[in-house]
Amino acid sequence: INVDDPYGKRLIGQLNREQVWCYSTKNASAHLWTSDLHYEPMGVSGRLHTTQGEIPFSSPLVGQFNLSNLLAAVGTVLHLGLDLESVVAALPQFPGVPGRMERVQIRPQQDISVIVDYAHTPDSLENLLRAARPFIQGKMICVFGCGGDRDRTKRPQMGKIAAELSDLAVVTSDNPRTENPQQILQDILEGIPTSIKPLVICDRASAIEAAIVQAQPGDGVLIAGKGHEDYQILGTEKIHFDDREQAREALLRREG
Repeated sequence: INVDDPYGKRLIGQLNREQVWCYSTKNASAHLWTSDLHYEPMGVSGRLHTTQGEIPFSSPLVGQFNLSNLLAAVGTVLHLGLDLESVVAALPQFPGVPGRMERVQIRPQQDISVIVDYAHTPDSLENLLRAARPFIQGKMICVFGCGGDRDRTKRPQMGKIAAELSDLAVVTSDNPRTENPQQILQDILEGIPTSIKPLVICDRASAIEAAIVQAQPGDGVLIAGKGHEDYQILGTEKIHFDDREQAREALLRREG
């Protein structure tokens, strides 16, 4: 049980502590916890403290929630009897879940971070931006849009969140369906404070390319909304479109 989570704390209070394994990113009273954490563009590293001892660890996963998920998995396999050294040796090999804070790279030592995520609601977009910030050394650029024929009230909310939590918001299309894409963009812009100037590019491929090409070393580009999806819905037609493919192509063009 995650003791960093309020609901996790409630559960512990209702259960027999002797039958519960607890994990935490910071609480030394847990059975499994971390210290000396270092967040970098290529992931996270630190020390892992367990009932079997402590050991350095590293993982390419990005985001506080991913670290918590990692600890849940580590605690489970340790409790099942695997040895600590083998478990820690496997951590760098797990790239994460497709489309969930998925890093896009064309070479190992890429000078900018590009992350694709499924975030398509106000809450998930805010969580994405806050989770990614510690891993980005320079400016954070957020490419996002809102779906057509869906809840219009979330559009200005997402515009405000992206504009205020990133250094540059790039507003674009995301499955406009039968709605006018320009109207969707306008709905998003209504939530952005007039003091903040977003970049507005209706074509999603062009928006992704613009964000990546202008990124400087140390910057991070977050492409939100589609994640693992490999299509764009225009009108009633579903066409092939993959944010990860578009990002790779843009990275190649950026490097000339």
